[in-house]
Amino acid sequence: MPDLQPRIEWLEETASTNADIRERAVAGERGPLWLAARRQTAGRGRRGRVWSGLTGNLFTTGLYTLQCEPARAAELSFAAALAVAAVCDSATRDPALTRLKWPNDALTGGRKVAGILLESGPAPGGGLWLAVGIGINLAEAPDDAERPATALARHGRTLAPDNALVTLIDAFERERQAWHLAGFGPIRDRWLTRAHGLGERCEARLEGETVKGVFADLGPDGALRLDLVGGGRRYISAGDVFFPGPGMKG
Repeated sequence: MPDLQPRIEWLEETASTNADIRERAVAGERGPLWLAARRQTAGRGRRGRVWSGLTGNLFTTGLYTLQCEPARAAELSFAAALAVAAVCDSATRDPALTRLKWPNDALTGGRKVAGILLESGPAPGGGLWLAVGIGINLAEAPDDAERPATALARHGRTLAPDNALVTLIDAFERERQAWHLAGFGPIRDRWLTRAHGLGERCEARLEGETVKGVFADLGPDGALRLDLVGGGRRYISAGDVFFPGPGMKG
């Protein structure tokens, strides 16, 4: 893997950094590049959900070209989550305060503080382009969020988006290089040390069904392992997971 330092580009405003990166990737840009915006007007989360674009928060997407299958590239969502945790820790000074929720959220004080959205496609010239979209509530959190949200400023110091981006990229690069050299296993293990709800009862809402059990582990590919209420186990590759109790439930 070439040891290239990612470029950083800032935009004053854009609809979606993920959409911008996707356009650049299709046009032949190979990265590594991180595109960030001071304001984002049409950010997206998983399954087309809106990601609020409040001023003072971080909206960014990284572009990488990889020589692997999409399923393996998807493992980097866990690397991105660990990088988000590094940003949160730099604000709160308390690693115990931020937990990582499967498949792609970060919670601080039990409420959603960040989301991650990975997209990929065939890269012109060969390989796979990967867009690593990340939104972090640094200064403000939406009041009308689908799930209870918070901002890092409520739990520690307020990070400037520029500084948060540098911390994020440095941490992601460490995790990405570890993934390249040692595979997914070490990243999976580090993610599990910060997992929200590990060992707790939950329900996974899938297309057309709801599965109840205990969040017991991650599979070798990052799938969530549920030990089912009636016995047996099931691996969930995609879905929404809900835990009982106050604060962040989904």
